[in-house]
Amino acid sequence: KENLRVLMSNLYIQNLSSTSGSYPLVCIVGGGPAGFYTAQHLLKVRVYIHVDIYERLPIPFGLVRFGVAPDHPEVKNVINTFTQTAQHKHCCFFGNVNIGRDVSVKELQEAYHAVVLSYGAEANRRLGIPGEDLLGVYSAKDFVGWYNGVPCNKDLQPDLSSDTAVILGQGNVALDVARMLLSPLDILKKTDVTQPSLEALAASHVHKVLIVGRRGPLQMACTIKELREMVNLPGTKPDMVTAEFEGIAEALKELPRPRKRLTELLLKAAQGSAGSAQATRQWGFRFLRSPVEIRPSSDVTRTAGIRLAVNRLEGSGENAQAVPTGEVEDLQCGLVINSIGYRSLPIDATVPFDPHKAVIPNTVGRVEQVAGLYCSGWVKRGPTGVIATTMNDSFDTARALLQDIEAGLLKLSTKKLGSKAIVTLLEKRGVNSVSFLEWEKINAEEVKRGGRAGKPREKLLDVEEMIKIAKT
Repeated sequence: KENLRVLMSNLYIQNLSSTSGSYPLVCIVGGGPAGFYTAQHLLKVRVYIHVDIYERLPIPFGLVRFGVAPDHPEVKNVINTFTQTAQHKHCCFFGNVNIGRDVSVKELQEAYHAVVLSYGAEANRRLGIPGEDLLGVYSAKDFVGWYNGVPCNKDLQPDLSSDTAVILGQGNVALDVARMLLSPLDILKKTDVTQPSLEALAASHVHKVLIVGRRGPLQMACTIKELREMVNLPGTKPDMVTAEFEGIAEALKELPRPRKRLTELLLKAAQGSAGSAQATRQWGFRFLRSPVEIRPSSDVTRTAGIRLAVNRLEGSGENAQAVPTGEVEDLQCGLVINSIGYRSLPIDATVPFDPHKAVIPNTVGRVEQVAGLYCSGWVKRGPTGVIATTMNDSFDTARALLQDIEAGLLKLSTKKLGSKAIVTLLEKRGVNSVSFLEWEKINAEEVKRGGRAGKPREKLLDVEEMIKIAKT
C-alpha cells in the first residue's frame, strides 16, 4: 500500500514537472547530520525531487566531524552514508555559503519550493555567574572545537598549567572532555585530534578532573558507554565522595534497566575509588552541586577556584529538582569548562524564533505561520540526543515536507530556479562556494597529511587554505 502511494505520488510529480517544467526544488540550510539525514530521506522516498545543501564552512558533516570525540572513529562512519547522499544525481552541496549573510532566507524561499533550516546550535549557554569571563574558563563547545579542528576555535590556546580541572555538567560531552584531558598520549596520537591541541595536551599539567552536576547519581545525564570508557581509561583512577551515594544501592531495584545498568557501574566505580597504585591521574563526579562563582586569582585576572552551592533533591527519579541548601563549597582549580549545553540563534529576522527555548517554533518540522519553511535537528527541538535522535527527527521533518507536496501545499506549478538563482547572487556578491567534488580535494589532502603522521587525517584549520586547495 505504501509503495503504491509513493509510486502514485511520483507519477503525479513527474506529470506536473512535464507541464510546469519544474519538480520540487528543496533547499537545506546546514550540512551537518540533520541536514544530510533530511536530504537522505527526501531523495530515498521521492524520485522526482532535487535537494541543495548549503553549509557555512567549506567542509560538510557538521558535528560528526567537529563534535564526535577523536577516539570514537566508529561514530564517524555515518560520513560514508552522507557522502552517498551528497553524490546523488539529484543533490548538490554548496559549502562556504553563510545563509543570513551571503544570502537571505527570503531569497532562498524565492528560489525554492521548500526551505529546511537545519543549522544546529552554534552558541554557548552561559553560566550567568561572577567570574565567568576570567582566563581559564571555557565553554565545552569551544574546547571541543579546539581539539576537533573547528576553524573559529583554532586559536583558543586553553591554559592547561594547573593540576585540577572542573567540568560543569555530566552529559556525554562533559565526559568526552574529561577523557581528552586525561587520555594517554599514545591513544590520542592515533586519532584525528589536531596537531596543535595534541602538543598542548602533551604538555598539560592537568592530573585531576572533577565532573560536577546539580542533581544526584540517579539523574546523571551520560550514557553507560561514556561512563565505561572513563572507568577503563588507562592510567587513571576514580575519586568519588562516598557520602553522595547513600541510599543509591537500595534504589536500584526500582530503576528502569538502562538507568539501573548505568547506576550499577557508577556504584562499582565509587566503591573502587582507591584505584590502581600505578594510576597517575584521577577523575571523579561531584553531585548535588551548582556553580555560584568562579573565584579569581590574587591579581584578579584568571581562575583560581570555583564556589559551588550544595543542593538537595525535591522529588525523585528523572523529575527530581535541585534546591539550594544555603551551604557552599569551594574547590581549587585553574581550569573550568562549562558543559551545560548549546543554544541555537535566530538566522534571519523573517524567520520566527523562540528566544526562551532557543528553537524555531514548529509543528513536526513545519515552521509556524510560514508555508514552505521547515526545520530539523537542534534548531527544531533543542540541543539534545545523539546522532540517531537527529536521524529520526530529520526523517520526521522530511515526511512532513513530502506530505505537503502530496497535499498540493507547495504550489509546484510555480516555476523556481533553485541553485541557478542563488549561484548568480553568490557570484555577484563575490562569494566563492565550494562543491562536494572540491571538498573531496580537501579531504584527500587531510588524509595525506594524516598518513605522514600515522593518523587517520590531519584536519585543515584555516578556511582560506581549505578554499585554496579546493580550487586548485
